[in-house]
Amino acid sequence: MERPADYKLWGVEKTCQFLREEGLAEWEAKFREHKITGTRLENITADDLEKMGIERRGDRLRIWHIIKIKLWKIPDQSKVFNDSIHGHIKLHPLLVKIIDTPQFQRLRNIKQLGGGYFVFPGASHNRFEHSIGVACLAGQLVQNLKTEQEELNIDDRDILCVQIAGLCHDLGHGPFSHLFDGMFIPKVRPRLKWKHETASREMFDYLVDDNDLKPVMEQYGLKLPEDQTFITEMFAGPLDTNAAQGQTWPYKGRPEDKSFLYEIVANKRNGIDVDKFDYFARDCHHLGIQNNFDHQRFIMFARVCDVKGQKHICVRDKEVGNLYDMFYTRISLHRRAYQHRVNKIIEAMITEAFVKADEHFKIKGKDGKKFTLSTAIDDMEAYTKLTDSVFEKILNSSSSKLAEARKILEKIISRQLYKFLGQTKAKRLPEEGAAQNRRNDERFIDVTKEIISTWKRELAQALPDAQDGLKPEDFEIIKVTMNYGKKDQNPVNDVYFYRKNDHTRAFQIPQEQMSELRPTCFSETLIMVYCKRTDDNSLEAARNHFLQWCSNERFQVGDTVGL
Repeated sequence: MERPADYKLWGVEKTCQFLREEGLAEWEAKFREHKITGTRLENITADDLEKMGIERRGDRLRIWHIIKIKLWKIPDQSKVFNDSIHGHIKLHPLLVKIIDTPQFQRLRNIKQLGGGYFVFPGASHNRFEHSIGVACLAGQLVQNLKTEQEELNIDDRDILCVQIAGLCHDLGHGPFSHLFDGMFIPKVRPRLKWKHETASREMFDYLVDDNDLKPVMEQYGLKLPEDQTFITEMFAGPLDTNAAQGQTWPYKGRPEDKSFLYEIVANKRNGIDVDKFDYFARDCHHLGIQNNFDHQRFIMFARVCDVKGQKHICVRDKEVGNLYDMFYTRISLHRRAYQHRVNKIIEAMITEAFVKADEHFKIKGKDGKKFTLSTAIDDMEAYTKLTDSVFEKILNSSSSKLAEARKILEKIISRQLYKFLGQTKAKRLPEEGAAQNRRNDERFIDVTKEIISTWKRELAQALPDAQDGLKPEDFEIIKVTMNYGKKDQNPVNDVYFYRKNDHTRAFQIPQEQMSELRPTCFSETLIMVYCKRTDDNSLEAARNHFLQWCSNERFQVGDTVGL
């Protein structure tokens, strides 16, 4: 529609005709009631629309957007973000519209490293800036593939969808990020198989509907619902995982000849994706840890090759060392920061506080229904209101029902933390006189919740003659598993490479051709033991219990404090 030169001369009837032509007929009565003419239409705002009785925010944005684009003919502009990691980032107008929603702005108040900020003063970054960074890198990688390989038929829709997926992949994170879905939800709803990726899908769909973004998405060339499905599949997997098990190609958003697009944001095959590229660089920057992985080099050398009938992202064979640097960076971050013994106990204490507060902390959701901390994940309107701020709300609450939770959080901010006794590996040493091959005789243990409960009882009973009064509930045991991203397997085994003189044939590098300096063990499980009592006498007794327990269980004593 061309901009009408005489729109300022429109009367009420002509204005209503314009609304009908633009699919806004349901609001014609409101405009007629308030006698909106072309002159008033020129300066109308979203606030004016609210005063006219158009209550739903998404409806107001849709009307205002159509007037802006169709009538004023003022084009939407991209925005430039100055990021601490990637420098100046220019984002598509549709991404900017997604960012400017309550559901995305919520990520400003969710710490990237959970309880890590209580340990590392620099770890103050949030999911908000990480998500923008992932959108940036996703766009760079897919654009590079399009430029280098025209035969892939990557179009502007594909690029925009990949960028949106990168932007929205973490919408479903709860308070303190992985603490919420990895520690809190399993404790209060143990039968529920829930991941933040699932919530990201639900939150993205809710964001689109609540802000009436479907017309805007279509305006920028996306096809719905196909592209909306594609976007969520890229970070949350196939919509129907059960139905997909018997299918060779489970995805609905894009056909199999564009399978490589599903490896950019969340790579389920080998874990090499732009999500990791950003958080490696960002977390290292804020933690003060050296990042040895060059993600820009990977993007430059990335290429799509055919692998057993599917197209996969491959990399030059000479980049295998760079990939090992990437996975080493991952394990270093886990060892030095994510699984830091003080960080783990702080997150355990926050989790304990949330569990005690769960039933007494209410959040208003759809139609005014009230939800708890653990049930807010069932209602995206309620979940939108759930951020790290719940910590402060509990801490500053005067409710007697929150007294126990409040007491735990007060201990955290006054640094009265549960005390670390020591750690051991989740494997038993061979008995004396057993076979000489010590490593092969070590017995690895599958550490379950039941085993941890048993160990707490054994810790308390390790010195039966002691009169120290220690009970199972005085101990906290935390299982920490660190790996290269593929459990106990070498993730590089799932990476395909190409040679300089043959860009079309993908191959895997045999083990015997890899460097002898590569890692040989790719997973380790540690058991960290803490005491909730903090007085000197109890701590001394608890440390003796820990040493005796390790001896009884044939566990090798690892890092200890005060021993």
